[in-house]
Amino acid sequence: MKSAASPSPDSQPLAKSPPAGPVPPISVKIYPWREFFIAFLTVFLAELGDKTQLATLLMAAESQAPWVVFLGAALALILTSLIGVFLGRWLGQRLDADKLQTATGVSLLVIAVLLLWDVVHL
Repeated sequence: MKSAASPSPDSQPLAKSPPAGPVPPISVKIYPWREFFIAFLTVFLAELGDKTQLATLLMAAESQAPWVVFLGAALALILTSLIGVFLGRWLGQRLDADKLQTATGVSLLVIAVLLLWDVVHL
């Protein structure tokens, strides 16, 4: 026997529907370290074993001052990353995210085709 205080499942109020419109992206202010770790991991994995790292390895092996080579390489990576961040922000303010992704994909495909062409026609 049901008590009068417990409502039946049919008498439960309906949950409020979410507000209409696009859902805002997760704010970087809420998860600031998420963006940091994604950027770190992406650049770290992309640069690992890259020709730049191999060139730095050779310079450090030949140099009598490996810390100077490290500082030069680190500052160069910081500067190129800074340019990428500012250029990305500038483009992000002027282009739709889908268009920017498409343009990036097309440019990477063009680079891949050019590299392949270079290898085939040696």
